[in-house]
Amino acid sequence: MVKERARILVVGGGYVGMYTALRLQRRLKRELDRGEVEITVVTPDPYMTYQPFLPEAAAGAISPRHVVVPLRRVLDRCRVLIGEATAVDHAKRTATVTTLATEEEGTGGQRLSYDELVLAPGSVSRTLPVPGLADHGIGFKTVEEAIGLRNHVIEQMDIASSTRDPAIRDAALTFVFVGGGFAGVEALGELEDMARYAARYYHNVQPEDMKWILVEASDRILPEVGEEMGRYAVTELRRRNIDVRLQTRLESCADRVAVLSDGARFPTRTVVWTAGVKPHPVLAASDLPRNGRGRLKCTPELSVDGTTHAWAAGDAAAVPDVTAGDPGRECAPNAQHAVRQARVLADNIVHSLRGEPLETYEHAYAGSVASLGLHKGVAHVYGRKLKGYPAWFMHRAYHLSRVPTFNRKARVLAEWTLAGLFKREIVSLGSLEHPRAEFELAAGGKPPLDPPHNPKGSS
Repeated sequence: MVKERARILVVGGGYVGMYTALRLQRRLKRELDRGEVEITVVTPDPYMTYQPFLPEAAAGAISPRHVVVPLRRVLDRCRVLIGEATAVDHAKRTATVTTLATEEEGTGGQRLSYDELVLAPGSVSRTLPVPGLADHGIGFKTVEEAIGLRNHVIEQMDIASSTRDPAIRDAALTFVFVGGGFAGVEALGELEDMARYAARYYHNVQPEDMKWILVEASDRILPEVGEEMGRYAVTELRRRNIDVRLQTRLESCADRVAVLSDGARFPTRTVVWTAGVKPHPVLAASDLPRNGRGRLKCTPELSVDGTTHAWAAGDAAAVPDVTAGDPGRECAPNAQHAVRQARVLADNIVHSLRGEPLETYEHAYAGSVASLGLHKGVAHVYGRKLKGYPAWFMHRAYHLSRVPTFNRKARVLAEWTLAGLFKREIVSLGSLEHPRAEFELAAGGKPPLDPPHNPKGSS
């Protein structure tokens, strides 16, 4: 039994937030029934996104609704509050939260009091002051962005198929991806595969007409899979006529022209930014200690260093890697660690409430797998290196085993099975992004976008 009534506040509904709350409601089932414990989850979205499936969702291999896990259904013993934590005053045990009703009420953010705090807000896209990026760049971190990018790519093929202007056609069929990590490489590989397949249904667009460009500032891509597999990935992409530019940066994309640091210029209507992430702004708005990179300083027990009743894991936390020989080394901020950290974090909160000794988080990095498109991939797992179809199969098998809930596993497996029996879906539903546009025009209102743009399209 817990020593006293505890209010547990979980900030974030991603990997760490959802898995922590899920394990807490299982471990504290009796205490929740007796009213001795209350768990509140503050999250901007009512679902958890399984981000490794975003590239396949963008390519149409998985339905968007199967990439996300509804939190209210999974966390049925928790209070799920849809909102954003904007500040944390741990000295007073309060967090300031803005909800969907905050603007309507006009009362400002509400303050939530807590006894135990779990900070797991994740990360946000790290952007650079590149001219034109805010106006023309496309992110790839949410399911909405993934589906929007799919619609956008197909729409560009429609534009190229219907225009008589060679300059417009060339810009529409040029796709620039910035960032050679998992997100950039997998998104590029899957979308290029999809566009190559879709081209067979266009009478005047051939796969050779499209330009796919990957821009990476370092000297290799996919560093997590090792140098050898990274070189293989570059070779495989270039074999598919994808222009991989290493040690190159995007200097500007103003006026729909991508200017690279090597002097190359590409008129393009598509610039996808996947060049890294940074800690969530709420960490800077708290009184908790952070390291030089803005992440929370944590102990091997996943408590925030130098404080009590505060816990963190995942992208927001700098957790010491006790399995490494280097004493200053930290765990990589990826899903492999986040899911396992959430389990230990939840257990340690239970131990703390019951006055029991805490556990130490310890996990040796198992390796990484990456997809380069349908039936193509690279993997470096437990020292073994795989490429091609075996790596792609391992990628699917691993992530199918990790996606939360049996419901999601069954649905994803069913979609993969059907995709192997039937043809791809290549329809663009760009009008979903502006569903009222047609009615507003019919009612005499103004379109939501500037006149030169198509109000029903995605661009």
